[in-house]
Amino acid sequence: QVQLVESGGGLVQAGGSLRLSCAASGRSFSMYAMGWFRQAPGKEREFVAAILRSGSKTLIADSVKGRFTISRDNAKNTVYLQMMSLKPEDTAVYYCAAESGIIVVKDPLKYDYWGQGTQVTVSS
Repeated sequence: QVQLVESGGGLVQAGGSLRLSCAASGRSFSMYAMGWFRQAPGKEREFVAAILRSGSKTLIADSVKGRFTISRDNAKNTVYLQMMSLKPEDTAVYYCAAESGIIVVKDPLKYDYWGQGTQVTVSS
């Protein structure tokens, strides 16, 4: 069992930056690939970024490529999502998730554990 808690969301103006954190507890954090997803009102959950167990490989959605970066610190059991040049369309609830496979994946159905989400609102 893995428990995930996101933090760092908030209200920011367009063009601004935020860094989301996801702290994990329970089973060994380094055994899991980690992902970030987001869901805006009335829309399906959308893949944002994922990172391999070791952190050696990442996958970034085209919609945020060049603006968002995913990283992890296995010593701190934490995964981060650095978001820059934020746009109003980035407004959503952001979720982190853990996946026990050995590759990074976009499919939310592959993820085993989810956090409760943190709201990010970007004003124009």
